Amino acid sequence: MNESRLRLSGILLSLLAVALVGLILVLPLIALFTEALRQGVAASLEALRDPDALAAIRLTLIVAGLSVPVNTVCGVLAAWCLAKFDFPGRSLLLVLIELPLSVSPVVAGLVWVLLFGARGWFAPVLQAHDIRIIFALPGIVLATLFVTFPFVTRTVMPLMEAQGREQEEAATLLGAGFWSTLWRVTLPDVGWALVSGVLLCTARALGEFGAVSVVSGHIRGETETIPLHIETLYDDYQSVAAFSMAALLAVLSLSLVGVKTLLEWRRSGSVGVTA
Repeated sequence: MNESRLRLSGILLSLLAVALVGLILVLPLIALFTEALRQGVAASLEALRDPDALAAIRLTLIVAGLSVPVNTVCGVLAAWCLAKFDFPGRSLLLVLIELPLSVSPVVAGLVWVLLFGARGWFAPVLQAHDIRIIFALPGIVLATLFVTFPFVTRTVMPLMEAQGREQEEAATLLGAGFWSTLWRVTLPDVGWALVSGVLLCTARALGEFGAVSVVSGHIRGETETIPLHIETLYDDYQSVAAFSMAALLAVLSLSLVGVKTLLEWRRSGSVGVTA
């Protein structure tokens, strides 16, 4: 009797979980693509071929292409330092790395404006050398770097801590340099976690809105990324174009999630074969 109740409870909880996933994740995606295709595939493709839309897509890819490699390298090095060494200020460094997860992206954007805006701390130096950061590509990249920095570090660091320090110490005693030890000893064991962190970082870079909205200036065709262009189209009552851009962004994000899931599945399969 108790076993039957437990089985029934498990079935009901599973159905509830499926219903919640469908309501929160699947249903909005269905509504998104339905609205994007409301006037047909041709209208959606035409909206994506608009010069401002192409400029937004290009800028988004450029920003992600610049910020993700930088955060990958810096994130791996930060995780390595935190996982392998004990030093004064380690806790402070860890707090600083996790700061973007607890601070509103809008606040992060305002900080960059305070530093590099027309009345910012470094405004005289920037104006003297005719350098534009806010309302230009550098400001968007800086804002994206800030909000996406923790993903690689927080994904890789637990595995580096589990590795211990014995292998790196042995490699150092055998004459291996820093980069050789990192590349040949440390990274092979955390490769899958690194890929996962890079994909998460890329997905966040593609979809970032708050911080980029503050520093971009919303200049159509110049400083609007895909999320900002979606807002502009929606505010102009161009719903099909807005939902078409949103559908494109959803496809990009879902593709990254799919790649991550496929890699994890292949990893678990290879581990099972090895075992």
